[in-house]
Order: sequence, then C-alpha cells, then structure tokens
Amino acid sequence: MTKRKLFMIFILLTVVIIGYAQSVISGVVIDRQTGRPISHASVSAQGGKEHTVTNDEGRFVLKTQYLPQYVQLSHIGYKTRRYQLVNGTSTHLRIQMMPTTVGLHEVVITRNDPEEIMLAAIERIEKNYPNRPELVRCFYRETARKGSRFISVAEAVTDMYKSAYSRGPERDAVVIQKGRRLMSMKAKDTLGVKIQGGPVMPLMVDIAKNREYVLYAECLEKCDFQMEMPVLIDDRLQYVISTMPRMTTVFPLMYGKFYIDQATLAFTRAELELDVRDWRSASDYMLVKKPFGLRFRPKELKVTVVYDTDAEGITRMSYVRNEMRFKCDWKRRLFASPFTTVSEMVVTDHLQTGDEVRRPKGRNSFGIRDRFYDKVEYFEDPDFWADYNIIEPTESLENAIGKLKKKARKQ
Repeated sequence: MTKRKLFMIFILLTVVIIGYAQSVISGVVIDRQTGRPISHASVSAQGGKEHTVTNDEGRFVLKTQYLPQYVQLSHIGYKTRRYQLVNGTSTHLRIQMMPTTVGLHEVVITRNDPEEIMLAAIERIEKNYPNRPELVRCFYRETARKGSRFISVAEAVTDMYKSAYSRGPERDAVVIQKGRRLMSMKAKDTLGVKIQGGPVMPLMVDIAKNREYVLYAECLEKCDFQMEMPVLIDDRLQYVISTMPRMTTVFPLMYGKFYIDQATLAFTRAELELDVRDWRSASDYMLVKKPFGLRFRPKELKVTVVYDTDAEGITRMSYVRNEMRFKCDWKRRLFASPFTTVSEMVVTDHLQTGDEVRRPKGRNSFGIRDRFYDKVEYFEDPDFWADYNIIEPTESLENAIGKLKKKARKQ
C-alpha cells in the first residue's frame, strides 16, 4: 500500500473519529401531565457511560462519542423513561416523563425503626459502593448573584479521583483540566468573601464516603428520625427518612431527607439543609475567609446529593448541588446586600477503574480548602467546551455570561 493511500485512510479515520466525538443530543424534559419542565433530571446515553442533568428550565445537552439508539431519563417521583432516537434525530427533542405514585400494596417495609434503617445503610456502605479506586470526568459550575443579578460565573471540566469507599476522603482529589471565570468589574460586587464550595465540594458532601459530613455518631445522636412515605427512584422502592435536630448545639447540624434503596440499603439521594438558627456557628461553617469589618449573616445552605446504581449493583455519586444564601456588607452601611451562590457538579463520564488508577498531583489538583477562583487563571481555554458534556445554561445565565463578557472586553 502506497504512502498516499495510507495518508488518505488516516485522514478519513480522523474525520470519522471527530464526527463521533461531536455527536450532540439536546432537548427539554417535561411533565407529561402538566407540561412543566423537570429540572435536575438524570439523562444518560445508551449503556450509561455519558451522563448529564437538565437545568432549571428542563433543558439538557449530552455530547457523546457516538450517536446512541436511546437515552435514559430518571427523576425522583417519575417513571424511568427510555427515549428512542428515531431516524437519527437527536436535537430539539421534547421528552415527556410520567409522574408515578407508590401504592400501599407496593410498600414492603421490613423494619419500622428509621434510625435502625439508617444505621444498617451505613454498615453496608463498603458493600454498596466502589471497592476500587476510580477516575471520573466531571463538569462543574459555580455562580454568584447579588440580588437577582449575576456577578460571577465559573465553569470547569474536572477529573475526580475517588479511592475505595473502605477508605475516607483524605486521598480523594479533584484536578481541573480546563476552565473559565467571568466576573463583574464593579468594585461594590467584589467583597473578598471566600465560602465553602468550589470543585472540592463533591468530595465534602459525598455522605457515603465522607461520613464526618453528616453520618457521624455525634450528629445522629442529636437528631430525631421519622419515616416518610416511600418513593420510586429508577423504578426501585426507596425508604424516605427525615431527620431534624432536637437541640441547638455548639456546631451546626444538617437536617433533611435521606433516600435508601429498600433492596440494597444503599443511600441513593440526600436533600439536606444547615441549621442556621445560631448564625455565628453557621457562619463559621460556611465561611473560609472574610475581610475585617465585613458583616456576614447566613440565611440558608441547601445540599442535594444524587447517586446512580449500575447493572452490577454498584452505587456511585452522579450529581451534587450546593446553594447558599447570605447577606453581606460593610458595617458602615445601613442595609446588607443579599447574595446567592450555587455550585453544581455532574459526573459526565467514567474514565478508569482499578488498582492502577493513581491519585492526580500537581498545581492543578485541589486540596480540601482550595477554591476555584484561586487557581482557574491557570486553566483558561478558548476552546473550553470542546467535546465535553455540560449542564445546559438557563436563559438567564446565558444572558449574564454575555453581559460579563462584554464588560470584560471593555477593560
């Protein structure tokens, strides 16, 4: 075979590979009965390798290496949907999901004590979650608003290293592959406050791995437990257990709902909120650093953690969302300004599993107290999106990004 023919074959193969890498599936997910968009629904390609979630408007974009035959959608309170991609149509999809209710005849509760179920689920963590190191690809977004106006948007493609669940989170790490950050240029929008969050947030709130976050003995001892009505997630019955602090303590406690698979006793979802009744201890929990003389008053901290279970029965973290509301201003001013920050991360791809997976090192790897804006300048990339899966921006966020870009160009 001549060199010319070999070269032409190489070019054709390259075109095919690039074509595969650019397959895009997009659309909106709505409630079949009401027509309302379904936010934070899980969307995965055939085989479950690539994954994303819908945004607040129910919209999603999923980028795959090849065009699959179907996508699978799931959300708490809805029947799992397998949507066939007919005739290769993969964009501007309008996918309906049917709400589901759990009839009493479906409910099989073998234990009546919610605290006993919680403790049994904790004991089974090492059996239900990965027992070997893994490396996964993630998409991370962090936004900050002053009132209703966006003042900062940060986005990154990250790789997350997770050691076996028999170990703690100390060896887990996040490394940024590429990222960007846009900020308001107004001086009054820059207060210099550093709060808990950033790309290491998924390591902190993985309740099954980092049990010191909420599933530690001292916390459980100070909470009351209540059994709620069960629900279906991925067509599997879930225990729903709510917790509430029975007292105010010197350190703030988390409360909310835990979802536990009835068959495997795996934690599949957690919806948590920080007790902010003692604003001083809540401030210590939420803040990393603030300038002297700045007033900080926490109003709310909500955390959602979602896990998926594969065909082999292994449960993995797939999506996390962290939302903070607080007031912040200098003492000399009469009124404090309201701020809202939202951090969310979706696992988009599984890269590697096994004992040969090594923990990433170097200046682009994040420790537990690092924040995105401390290091993102090293990773700005004009071809940011490339072939990565993302959380589709809402219309309001797209407009905000456009405005921040224009202001940045004028500087």
